[in-house]
Amino acid sequence: MKNLMYFLASLLAVVAVIFYLHGLLAGQDDPGYVLIGFEHESLETTPVVVVAALVIGFFLLYYFFRLLGVLIRLPGKLAKNRHTIRFNRSQEALISGLFDAADGNWERAEHVLIKHASHSGAPLLHYLTAARAAQSRGALDKRDEYLKKAASESSDTNMTVGLTQAELHLSEQQFEQALETLSKLHSMDPSHARVLKMMHQAYQHMGDWESLSKLLPSLQKNKILLEGEVKLLETQTFSRLLKQAAESKDVAAIQACWSEVPEHIKSLPGIANIYFAAMIANGGGLLVEAAINAQLAKHWDDTSLLLYASIDFPDAEKQLHETEKWLAVYANDAVLQCVLGKLALKAQQLEKAEQYLLKCIHIDASVDAYQYLGDVFMLKGDKDKACDYFKQALELASSQVIIRAESISS
Repeated sequence: MKNLMYFLASLLAVVAVIFYLHGLLAGQDDPGYVLIGFEHESLETTPVVVVAALVIGFFLLYYFFRLLGVLIRLPGKLAKNRHTIRFNRSQEALISGLFDAADGNWERAEHVLIKHASHSGAPLLHYLTAARAAQSRGALDKRDEYLKKAASESSDTNMTVGLTQAELHLSEQQFEQALETLSKLHSMDPSHARVLKMMHQAYQHMGDWESLSKLLPSLQKNKILLEGEVKLLETQTFSRLLKQAAESKDVAAIQACWSEVPEHIKSLPGIANIYFAAMIANGGGLLVEAAINAQLAKHWDDTSLLLYASIDFPDAEKQLHETEKWLAVYANDAVLQCVLGKLALKAQQLEKAEQYLLKCIHIDASVDAYQYLGDVFMLKGDKDKACDYFKQALELASSQVIIRAESISS
């Protein structure tokens, strides 16, 4: 409408100018003429007519070419309009799909998102949300198909698709597939928090403690877990590695595993005891005898004491003598008295064994103390007393089982 007004205003201005020129020339004695000849034909007219014809011709040609330009641009404009319409529909579909996914309408969400993905300004979001919807309804083949399409829409350095893929694999407990993706992402960005956290989860679920031990420094350095969580994870990881090494029944392998454990973890009595137990069980008890002694000096621990007593010393009397040194500090420790009774029994010092075991029972009766006393009196030839102590061991053991069962049931 505005263009039409401009056209009419220009036309009126031109007509006004022509009439003005016509009036001006008409008042002259000789208004002049214009002669146009072509071969044997000629045309004579006034200058006003020529000017009017030129102006009108100019306007006609100008609007002819403008119309021609509009017609030429028309297919592109129509295509652009179609694209805009499709884009708007895809945006509406994206919003609708996200709401359906949030409401748990997985199949409808998937259908809407995929139908309009190709015309969207954010096709990646369509495919990733559709992949989640497909997995939620159990269609893992469709999920993988959508993830491939999302990858084709993404650049090689974009981690969004990989993170989503790994997350979906983890939620389906497809740990190997998740780790395959996470390893690639980790090579792209070794400090990426979400990648490290998912790798930690995958390794932990798979029981791949060796790989997890290598990941621990990165988890700590990048503050992926709280300090308390890191310490707990370190304890769990290295204790599992030590137990795995113990299963190999190879003393050298156990020692090699222990050498990889950080010093602040080695200082924990629980971890050290796993190592001591593994060494003793596989015939390497004498190699850790000094270490157990050193640990007992720093931290008195019943488990470490029992492990020390289970070392197969070639000289039982020497082992008894070394253990008796702790009486100066822990004379009223029932476990120490029981251990000394066991070692005295092992060294065939029956009277001393009886004294230690009776004192243990006096301080805090235990099943082991009664059993060892039974063994002492069997060696002395007093079967009645031996049977009496064995009976007391059984009664104490059964009462402990009953108490434990009642505590569990309550």
